[in-house]
Amino acid sequence: MATLYMIGRREQDPMRLKDLLRLVPDVIRLFRRLAADPTLPRGLRIKLALLVGYLISPIDLVPDFIPIVGYADDAIIVALALRSVARSAGADALDRHWPGTPEGLRALKRLSGVRE
Repeated sequence: MATLYMIGRREQDPMRLKDLLRLVPDVIRLFRRLAADPTLPRGLRIKLALLVGYLISPIDLVPDFIPIVGYADDAIIVALALRSVARSAGADALDRHWPGTPEGLRALKRLSGVRE
């Protein structure tokens, strides 16, 4: 999410970190709904499964006991997975499965680079 925040800061209408953190529960529900949708490509569900597996796994690219950097790799991987999954799913699937507010959906699309 920190990576998405930095990307969003470059936009004309930058998001505040507080606004981005409000998206977290909705993004988790969105991922769960996308993973359960059989009409979406199998590769998308595989990406989501790999992301969950990586986050659950005790093995990291950078060990978590290293201050700041240890958790940064997890944040970067989650942000990249979010962008990839959102782009693979497309705007229609995001519209169908988004559980949050329309403003949150617009922010997610803007941050992940999905065109309306």
